[in-house]
Amino acid sequence: MAARRTPPGPGRDAPWGARARGMPAPAREEAPADRTAELRLYGLNAVEAVFARRPQAIRKLYLAADRIPRLQPLLKWCATQRIGYRVVEELDELRRLAASTHHEGVVADVVRETPQALDAWLAALPQGPCCALWLDGVGNPHNLGAILRACAHFGVAGLLLPSDATLALSGAAARVAEGGAEAVPLVRLPVQHDALASLHSAGFTLAATLVHGGEDVFATALPARVVYVLGAEADGMDAALARACDLRLSIPGTGAVESLNVAAATAVLLAEWARDRDGHAGTR
Repeated sequence: MAARRTPPGPGRDAPWGARARGMPAPAREEAPADRTAELRLYGLNAVEAVFARRPQAIRKLYLAADRIPRLQPLLKWCATQRIGYRVVEELDELRRLAASTHHEGVVADVVRETPQALDAWLAALPQGPCCALWLDGVGNPHNLGAILRACAHFGVAGLLLPSDATLALSGAAARVAEGGAEAVPLVRLPVQHDALASLHSAGFTLAATLVHGGEDVFATALPARVVYVLGAEADGMDAALARACDLRLSIPGTGAVESLNVAAATAVLLAEWARDRDGHAGTR
């Protein structure tokens, strides 16, 4: 008599879907082995964006049973590539794995993508209109995620990080970005003087964004190739860096609040640049 197959309960290693189809049982591992090299993502759009762009980066997958139909292509790929995955019966376990209630029924450990060097990024850029962001001291992961989402929406070519910045993509930022983190490359800048020189040589105008004292962004002719420089959420941007930029811009408002937060300001600035993008096409 054949042995009776017992469906796995909460915390068991092999999902019933894998066993039912003869797929290899995944090994259990609930934390990235190297947190500097791997990133724990959660949220459907964040995980699906990695699968669409760089599936080879996926190392482990955890999902709720009701996500099996939607994630079937990913599960089949994991089985083919012998990537471990596990159906988690208790949502409390997914909350623990994600350290968040916003996991949307899926958590994945993925290889973290290393930021590009500025010279390599510049060499790969096409001619013509182009926009990038330089983040000077931005650190809130939810703001970073919202910035990445706006960048993906408006087609920003890259997110530039100072050489000494500790800012890095987190699971929270990737979830807020709703897939945008995979659409916008991170670029590591050299020291400030060299970064400014390289960007100018590539035809970029640098525009510092200030709460007060800048030109009205809606009344300023924006260049076709621009790098918006945005400061930290609380302290704003470094004064010396602002002076080194070619333009200094502000977003006018009613004065009822001091300013927009950095993520909201980013969306406004990008929308204003995108409004003129078609007019710039082919001019540079």
